[in-house]
Amino acid sequence: MSEKECLFCKIISGDIPSNKVYEDDSLFAFYDIDPKAPEHILIVPKKHISRIDELEEEDIELVGKIIFAAKKIAQEKNVKESSYRLVFNNGVLAGQAVFHIHLHLLAGRRMHWPPG
Repeated sequence: MSEKECLFCKIISGDIPSNKVYEDDSLFAFYDIDPKAPEHILIVPKKHISRIDELEEEDIELVGKIIFAAKKIAQEKNVKESSYRLVFNNGVLAGQAVFHIHLHLLAGRRMHWPPG
């Protein structure tokens, strides 16, 4: 899928509206439209990368920024102390539905293990 066809690229560019939670020079975060928890936020790099398998060594810092943004968002949403889950899905069988890497931040309910 090209960047022009990518749902998340369209959200980042503003072509598709979203409920934005966070933005900086390299990331965009917004509420999931099909939430699996009371707080379900997607943290997306502005750089289009389809799958974790396509990450390059130059993307190491970007992935760290994604996780650090999750920490900041959890603090802002007051879920840091009550717990939250972070999930990357990689590929169809793992549950990836949009092929632009993204981190799910889920909070506001008890999580179960194994997850699925």
